Amino acid sequence: MKTLYFNCGMGAAGDMLTAALLELFPDKDAVLAELNALGIPGVRFSCETVTKCGIQGTHVTVTVDGKEEMPAEDGEGHEDHHGHEHHHSHEHHSLHDIESLIASLPVSEKVRKDAAEVYALIAEAESHVHGRPVPEIHFHEVGTMDAVADVTAVCYLMDKLSPDLVLASAVHVGCGTVRCAHGVLPVPAPATAYILRDVPIYGGSVEGELCTPTGAALLKYFVDRFDAMPRLLISAIGYGCGKKDFETANIVRVFLGESEEDMDIVYELNCNVDDMTAEDISFALERFFEAGALEAYTIPVNMKKNRPGTLIRVICRPENEEELIRQIFRHTTTIGLRENVTQRRVLSRSFSEQETPWGPVTVKRSEGYGVERIKIEYEDLARIAREQGLSLAEVRERIAGRGEDETHA
Repeated sequence: MKTLYFNCGMGAAGDMLTAALLELFPDKDAVLAELNALGIPGVRFSCETVTKCGIQGTHVTVTVDGKEEMPAEDGEGHEDHHGHEHHHSHEHHSLHDIESLIASLPVSEKVRKDAAEVYALIAEAESHVHGRPVPEIHFHEVGTMDAVADVTAVCYLMDKLSPDLVLASAVHVGCGTVRCAHGVLPVPAPATAYILRDVPIYGGSVEGELCTPTGAALLKYFVDRFDAMPRLLISAIGYGCGKKDFETANIVRVFLGESEEDMDIVYELNCNVDDMTAEDISFALERFFEAGALEAYTIPVNMKKNRPGTLIRVICRPENEEELIRQIFRHTTTIGLRENVTQRRVLSRSFSEQETPWGPVTVKRSEGYGVERIKIEYEDLARIAREQGLSLAEVRERIAGRGEDETHA
């Protein structure tokens, strides 16, 4: 499985992520030329080889009308430019303006969509922090073009790499304070902290803003899971360097390689009951699925004094564990449960849409371990069967036959 793994031990910023991804390509100068050909108004990308704590990497510079955007004050770990964090008197742009700009770029529809959604995360954070509706949030002109360049570049490079799985470490956000147009703020800056909800972060002894809002939004959007590095057969490593120097190398490191088919950690929650009706158990299982259970099922067991009972088993991801424990105690009669941490191996899954004479259907493709399975989603099959008075088997056969006819055509 083609996998990207971002090591964010010194946070992340848009220019550093761009530089790290750029290093994964054998001819980074050719790819840099592609970025400059995107025609973002007034923007030009350039890169240079730099050394951080003895490690050689790439630093990307974005100029707007020939000028490089500068950070507001010392104390920031990375440069990053967005809504209200820097001192400027330039014209402002709304999110709608930015979306229109992105829509006009000569990139694929996927890159346009990705870039617009990343910027929407930033705008949502600014809206929350400043207490104003998103349409009223405005971004400084020069800072906007710089950030749009970073966002578009990362989206373009991610699309060009097309990984099957994107992972990242917990994000180091730094500590101390950062000076912005509104005064001195704690690190992480409020917009960054809002974006990084549900993402594992930590501080440390490095003073400064290590993770910027743009970096945070790009990670939040693209990373499938924040976790330890998996077993990975590495084919390329990229080092994206920040501008400042610290005792620790100021870099984002990204690994490109082949990982084992998807494996993750799940929690198995078990309890035994002998005083619940079938209706009560059915109701409880429905609540468990609503709370995020991956699986919830029952097994008949013998309990104390050979009384027949029921083992209720719920499998969930780590982030849903606490809520499901609460739901188990709330909806069952158990007074205790057992918890196991286990690894789960799954086939990678993707979804696509297929046209049929009865409307579009969703097709689920599962693959890995030398196996490939293709299956039409049940709800679509059931809808067509009800509407056409057919059995599920007949619907499957007719759709499969139509697919073969189109292939031969």
